[in-house]
Amino acid sequence: MSLKRGFVSSLLSAAILLCLAGVSSAAPEAVKPEVALRAAFPQVNFDSISPSEIPGLYEVVSGQNVFYYYPEKDLIVVGEIVGKDLKSRTVERKAALAAKLVKSLPLDKAVKIGDGKKVVIEFTDPDCPYCRKASEYFTKRSDVTRYVFFAPMAHPAAITKIEYVLGAENKAEAYDAMMLGQEIPASAKPATDAVKALAQEHLAMAKKVGIQGTPTFFINDQQVVGMDTKKFDELLK
Repeated sequence: MSLKRGFVSSLLSAAILLCLAGVSSAAPEAVKPEVALRAAFPQVNFDSISPSEIPGLYEVVSGQNVFYYYPEKDLIVVGEIVGKDLKSRTVERKAALAAKLVKSLPLDKAVKIGDGKKVVIEFTDPDCPYCRKASEYFTKRSDVTRYVFFAPMAHPAAITKIEYVLGAENKAEAYDAMMLGQEIPASAKPATDAVKALAQEHLAMAKKVGIQGTPTFFINDQQVVGMDTKKFDELLK
């Protein structure tokens, strides 16, 4: 009888030890990267976080900014990831985000030029020489409709020309004149408060989309920065 009790006691002890071993060896529940990021950097606001091409490194989107988070060491990495093709994955991601935001822009507030089937959304500056060259390129195409927003980031004095265009009865004609380097006609009426507000709204929309320089174009959901006629030809085939 004592042997039987001893055997049962041994079995119970073994079972308890196995349960304890199972508890001690269980891996702790992984903390989600977004939770870890908020805990480590509560002052950092972000819209989304997702795995990057590098294992353990996460891409973080905050407005039009893209940076990276390494949860294992609670590190934020600022900079670009460049592939062997020498193309920046970070820049490409920012361009994709900008193209997505552009779809929500109120095109009725832009200057519409042309009536072609191919749509070009343009951020420009009448005092920018490269913007003027780009305008010349598109003037020669009859297959596009352009929606022009103004972003005089490098030439703030251009705001008076922008206000003239936005307040003109024939905005497309006024745009062409300013992009050709002509002066505002002496007979032009002063800009109204509504026109001045619209000019500032253009600039605000450019900043919202993440425009950092002009000219910048969006064609077929792709961003083109600068006077890149080869890219224009490719996207407008």
